[in-house]
Amino acid sequence: MRTPPLRMAGTAVLALASSLALCACEREMRRFETPPDNRAAPRPEAPRTSALQPAEARSDPVRLPVGNGEGYEDNAYNVAQGKRLYRWYNCAGCHAQGGGGMGPALIDDQWRYGSEPAQVFSTIMQGRPNGMPSFGGHLSEDQVWQLTAYVRSMSGQLHKDTAPGRADALQANEPEAARDREPARPGAK
Repeated sequence: MRTPPLRMAGTAVLALASSLALCACEREMRRFETPPDNRAAPRPEAPRTSALQPAEARSDPVRLPVGNGEGYEDNAYNVAQGKRLYRWYNCAGCHAQGGGGMGPALIDDQWRYGSEPAQVFSTIMQGRPNGMPSFGGHLSEDQVWQLTAYVRSMSGQLHKDTAPGRADALQANEPEAARDREPARPGAK
């Protein structure tokens, strides 16, 4: 007895869908723990290079990165969290939306202290002379890596599928999700 072609096609589609589900990418995977590399002790420490800080001043040294932020830049959730932190900590106050202002631009290819993830991490943790605050101890290391990933996405250093979309605050129109529901108009084109 022969299997009908339609049933064979349905079985093939089901098998393909199952294999895709098993091999789904992890770009949206949310990680709620710091990777073991970042919790390992002992870790190298460095002094803060800026007395400026976002809250109560701390004088303790900051921890330097282990690795190069693996797992943060290829995850859209982490990059989006970094975008949120960029807004919350008013990074745009100095760097604008990446084009620079009082602080240097983040959307070009010339970075004063380096553009590698570990270098950006160190800049955020230690601060820099003449303006960049030290966020070490004020942000968790996960948050610093998330912010690092977002900052690097501003200059196009990440894959396009992990870069966050444009912020709702920059939209010309009200975001779709925030619009009031309108009744359908009969005959509207």
